[in-house]
Amino acid sequence: MKQDRFLTGILIGIAVLVVIALALFLTRTDNLEYVAEDTPEGVVQNYAVALYKKDYEKAYTYLSNGQYKPSFEQFRDAFLMNYANPDQAGLEIGKTNSSGDTATVELGVIFAPSDPFSSGYRSTENAVLGLENGLWKLRQMPYQYWSYEWYQEPYNEVKP
Repeated sequence: MKQDRFLTGILIGIAVLVVIALALFLTRTDNLEYVAEDTPEGVVQNYAVALYKKDYEKAYTYLSNGQYKPSFEQFRDAFLMNYANPDQAGLEIGKTNSSGDTATVELGVIFAPSDPFSSGYRSTENAVLGLENGLWKLRQMPYQYWSYEWYQEPYNEVKP
């Protein structure tokens, strides 16, 4: 009889934890919000928020108009085909270093653990921006948010 009460207590405890977890999941707020775009860190945040919200048209507006800029279709397809996948990482925006018309924003890219027995990790990366017509535009981001093909000279096969 004592073992039955102990087992019942454990089951009730598990049920309470499941209810609490569900309540927290359902009541959590989505704090992905756009901010002012007049600073390099604001542009980085808005670009990441647009990607997390799958608003590729808005995200595309934050790209630099440099040589070999990807077309919108190339940009969107990089995310749809998981060549770049921001859903696999979180982003923490750090300090900004500006020099004239160029800025570098320090980013903490946070990766969740891949299984219950490992811990996540964090790497420090940079976003590079340039000032174009009075607006900050992205020239480079970490690979989860950027495709290595963008802004690269297209490959031309050399024939002998």
